[in-house]
Amino acid sequence: MRKLGVLVALSIYTLSLQAQSNFQSRVITDTVYSEFLKTKRAFTVYLPKSFEHNKEKKYPILYLLHGMWEKNDVWANRGHIKDIMDCLTANGEVCEMIVVTPDAGGGDPNIYQNGYFDMAGWKYETFFFMEFLPFVEGRYRVIGDKQHRAIAGLSMGGGGAISYGQRHSDMFCAVYAMSALMDIPQEGAARFDDPNGKLAVLTRSVIEKSCVKYITASNEERKTELRSVAWFVDCGDDDFLLDRNIEFYRAMRGANIPCQFRVRDGGHTWEYWHSALYTCLPFVSRIYHSLCFTQIK
Repeated sequence: MRKLGVLVALSIYTLSLQAQSNFQSRVITDTVYSEFLKTKRAFTVYLPKSFEHNKEKKYPILYLLHGMWEKNDVWANRGHIKDIMDCLTANGEVCEMIVVTPDAGGGDPNIYQNGYFDMAGWKYETFFFMEFLPFVEGRYRVIGDKQHRAIAGLSMGGGGAISYGQRHSDMFCAVYAMSALMDIPQEGAARFDDPNGKLAVLTRSVIEKSCVKYITASNEERKTELRSVAWFVDCGDDDFLLDRNIEFYRAMRGANIPCQFRVRDGGHTWEYWHSALYTCLPFVSRIYHSLCFTQIK
């Protein structure tokens, strides 16, 4: 009977291990209704392997913003966020985290309003901080503090990430911007036949929320707040936005705000942004860990 009991126990243990090994990371699509936008907005979520297995565990979160003409599923479909996260997590290069991509567009910016800022008829930034972020972090067991929340993005989303990090520096520990739309110089701004058209409204919002001018206009108190965020700017040497990214980096240096800056071979392409994730994800993971270690000390 004792042998039988041992065999039963071993069988249960083996089945338990097999069940645990069956858990896999997932990418899902969810929706949230916005009172500010008066519509449902979709978003894409990467959930790590342990999410279903360990129902008590809470996770750091990375908000990963898409670019113009795109929507929430692009980082999963073209950026292959699941494959890269799974690889880097298995190698120990990144910690388990939840990665969320909201929908701030939906397609052609002449037809669908794009952008991460509040505009006429499009209170997107208000939606993001007042509705979207609390909904996501309550639903998906997010730790929910500055030390475990980062934001990144490409092109329009890179500028959105920088601007959110600037104007909500109490919310994010790290910002990673790829090929970022930091600003549009007045002399280079397009002239629109319809000044109230969606693309014209978006262009004005980028000029008004200039990431470069935000730095140059900052007083010492604001600069101190910005130093509480870890900044990383990544732009290709053939990217049409390279000059804007250089201007931002120079402004940060002039304000004595630490900022990593990388110029790699490449242009404004998905090949570049896909490869950037191999730097972005370890970067934010290191910031999570360094802040936790500092708190423990």
